[in-house]
Amino acid sequence: MVDSINPVRLEDVAQAAGVSLATASKALHNKPRVSEQTRQRVLQAASKLQYQPNILAQSLATGTTGTIGLITSDLNGRFSTPILMGAENELSTQSTSILLANARGDSTLERTHLEKLLALKVDGIIIVNPETNPRKPISTSIPVPIVYAYAPSTNSNDCSVTCDNVEAGRLAINHLISCGRNRIAIIGGDESFCAAQDRTKGALEALHEVGLEPAGQIRYGQWDENWGRAATRMLLSQGTDFDAVVCQNDQLARGCIDALKERGISIPTDVAVIGHDNWEVLTQSSRPTLTSIDNECEQIGRIAAHNLMDAINGNPHHGVDFVSCRLIQRGSTVPLD
Repeated sequence: MVDSINPVRLEDVAQAAGVSLATASKALHNKPRVSEQTRQRVLQAASKLQYQPNILAQSLATGTTGTIGLITSDLNGRFSTPILMGAENELSTQSTSILLANARGDSTLERTHLEKLLALKVDGIIIVNPETNPRKPISTSIPVPIVYAYAPSTNSNDCSVTCDNVEAGRLAINHLISCGRNRIAIIGGDESFCAAQDRTKGALEALHEVGLEPAGQIRYGQWDENWGRAATRMLLSQGTDFDAVVCQNDQLARGCIDALKERGISIPTDVAVIGHDNWEVLTQSSRPTLTSIDNECEQIGRIAAHNLMDAINGNPHHGVDFVSCRLIQRGSTVPLD
């Protein structure tokens, strides 16, 4: 049992682990130049002794508070929630907590949240937006490090982390080709979004590498099921010969599947369909279940938090880190016999 009158000190942990005070501190804060074996020995000693760090003393000694702020404008949390989870997982071994604020897509509210978080003396800030369109920096005079997640900053000197949508477009085409499909149509989302442009770019590159062109015209519209249905009906009414469809998000794919089923077309036997975003509320309820590309938002959050801690510790990152997406195969795409 922990003694509330004589609490366990860092010195006690160091003595129990057989290391110096400095080494114990580095191990508990996941600092470099400590072997994994030593780190584990210190962590085990701390756990056995039920060591609780003195946050106030640490703050006074280091000039940090052990907190970072995360400001999101993602109203439904589809992207910000896994980014938050990834950041928390990265910070879980570093005694750092996250204060979350939702700006609800309002730039004025975003700035207000920033000022409140700075008043709370957070050590750094992660900014999350719900699309990958580059955004203006929230400020050029923030006194703490900042990392932009999902939507990169337009300032190349800033640190940003986002998904690789060009590679995702290639991934979708290459998967369908591996399934034996070679007449592949593409249904785009809103062309004003970088995600639509980048996914198309990657898809066309992959098609051209094997001497193919898209089946029918690439059309762009809203990111919803209605446009997925309408675009698919246009492909069918124009007599386009296709055996697969790349849809640039899962809502488009659900609409596409509905329109194909209306015509008695079997998925995936006659036409394979792939979506993007891996939104499980859609991919799992689709019949058949929907193959989709995951943006790896947890990994984006993990890298964003890692880069932010590097900056807090005096090693800032600059430019954009592109995180590879991951294909999740389900029932809507299978290899041809």
